[in-house]
Amino acid sequence: MDKLHYFADSIPLFPLPEKFTYPFHYTPHPLCVAAADEVGRYVEANGEWQEELRKGKMFGVLVVRTDAGEVGYLAAFSGILAGKNRHAYFVPPVYDVQEPDGFFRVEEERISGINRQIEELQADARYQDCKRRFADETRLAGQVLEEMRERMKAAKEERDRLRSAAIPIHPDELIRESQFQKAELKRQKQFWKNRLASLRAEIEEHEKEIERLKTERKTRSAALQQWLFRQFRMLNARGEERDLCDLFEDTAQKTPPAGAGECAAPKLLQYAYLNGWQPLAMAEFWWGDSPKNEIRRHGYYYPACTGKCGPILKHMLQGLRVEENPLETDMHRDAELEIVYEDEWLSVVNKPAGMLSVPGKSDLDSVYSRVRRMYPEATGPMIVHRLDMATSGLILIAKTKEVHQNLQAQFKNRTVCKRYVAWLDGHVEEKEGRIELPLRPDPEDRPRQVVDALHGKPAVTDYHVLRRGGKDGPRAVPTTFVSFAPKTGRTHQLRVHAAHPLGLNAPIVGDELYGRKADRLYLHAGYLGFVHPVSGVYVEVEKESGFDNRW
Repeated sequence: MDKLHYFADSIPLFPLPEKFTYPFHYTPHPLCVAAADEVGRYVEANGEWQEELRKGKMFGVLVVRTDAGEVGYLAAFSGILAGKNRHAYFVPPVYDVQEPDGFFRVEEERISGINRQIEELQADARYQDCKRRFADETRLAGQVLEEMRERMKAAKEERDRLRSAAIPIHPDELIRESQFQKAELKRQKQFWKNRLASLRAEIEEHEKEIERLKTERKTRSAALQQWLFRQFRMLNARGEERDLCDLFEDTAQKTPPAGAGECAAPKLLQYAYLNGWQPLAMAEFWWGDSPKNEIRRHGYYYPACTGKCGPILKHMLQGLRVEENPLETDMHRDAELEIVYEDEWLSVVNKPAGMLSVPGKSDLDSVYSRVRRMYPEATGPMIVHRLDMATSGLILIAKTKEVHQNLQAQFKNRTVCKRYVAWLDGHVEEKEGRIELPLRPDPEDRPRQVVDALHGKPAVTDYHVLRRGGKDGPRAVPTTFVSFAPKTGRTHQLRVHAAHPLGLNAPIVGDELYGRKADRLYLHAGYLGFVHPVSGVYVEVEKESGFDNRW
């Protein structure tokens, strides 16, 4: 019971949730916010953690009801904290890999022993000396043989000169000289081949043992990882138990990613089920600085990651009454799709926030479905480009395959002019500028994007501050109204460039992936400029956001 905490402040004004939190898209329940505040105070009071926590850590809270009807909360952290995975205030790990005499630690030490053997063999003085001699003598052999070839070439030229000058010299002498030089070159090649072969044999014998140890290390590591995943036996509300290997068997990657089962959410649910407590609501929040690549902001709430936690939570939530996924709410099914521009060959529609551009896995309405019904005679894919579901604004529609190809080529060649407007959650100092932060998908948490200078694709955005709002915006922080002109079209480009510390360091208001949730994502695609595929006239289409004067 020492892991169950009762609220320090009175909570009678907070009604208990009717359904459990949908963990991948949620607004934190007031009880979770109250619990997170208490966890934050506890963390701040622990001075020895502060240096590590400044680097950032994900925490989680789970509000539960005990079998006696008492309401309290559990707290957890993802991964390890201060070098340990057990701390008095927080729930324990699902499986303790740090158990000193456990199989994992024993086998891990054996693998570490193999690593030390490999390092010793690689650093062996005789082995290193042999490699240096082999490299030196390989270079020397090359020089000696090249010099012989040059002398032979010069001698041949001299023989050719003697023959053409009709100098009295017996031809057999010239032939014997040529044969002798060729034989000498062959002897030298064989000499160096034999000399290098003995050195190579000694090196290969040494490296054969290194490779044997590396193979053993790889085999042991893979077996240990599989064994470890089998120890994470996750419960659900029905009392059913499945290990990680089983849970990830039907996923695209087939095997669990490293660290699966060690996030805060699975730890919290596992501990509640083990104690027979009813989970009521859950939330995860970030504490400390943002990582270099990801965007995390201190004190902000975040949905569970889909890569590591998706299959796990899908199982663990079975048996609970869970909130519906708000992204699967068809809010615009009966709304009319506004046409902003139209002619015989194309049209431009104003997509509302919350509508898909193209059909997804669910049966939600989409711009494509609408325009296909609106233009039944149209040919080709029709949708020329896309907007995020949460983004509102202009989408270009082609009515023929040829027009579609022409417009897509314009997008590919970056000759289409696009402008967006957005309210940012924060103060942007510079009046205008350019952001260049390369992006790539986060494979463990799609659709989230991360900044990656090494593997990311170039992403360039120009911005211009239109005006600054007061402190009556979300959570009473300054707001900034900006215009974005993306020069590339990467997924979530504007959202990441706005939120990242190396960008504007001010997330778009309502961006729950990179900032915090609001009533909507305040991002609107308000302008398109392109060359008409048929007439050749430059077409400009504009549509106001409807929230320009929000703050």
